[in-house]
Amino acid sequence: MLAACRASPTPRLDDVPLALALHALADPNRLGMVARLAANERLTCAGAAPCDSIPKSTLSNHLRVLRAAGLIETTQSGREMINTLRRDAFDRRFPGLLAAVLTNAAC
Repeated sequence: MLAACRASPTPRLDDVPLALALHALADPNRLGMVARLAANERLTCAGAAPCDSIPKSTLSNHLRVLRAAGLIETTQSGREMINTLRRDAFDRRFPGLLAAVLTNAAC
């Protein structure tokens, strides 16, 4: 699963436009991944997937979109790639957005 989670750089949230953040949260699979991260704090790449039926390439793309929007940070721990939600930083950039989306999500 290491190849499916190869991390790209985490952007500065000041550089992330609202449209990109909304795009990242608009997809049901990505929203499910964010909800799981919000509940669990840290997940491996395999654990971030909302279901087992998502191909590795699709999972990799979803994680890339979430990183580009500044929602997650991926770090390496040994052979595992660990994803964490950048909730505090994201909430400072877009106050109340993540809470509203997660509260109203049908996850």
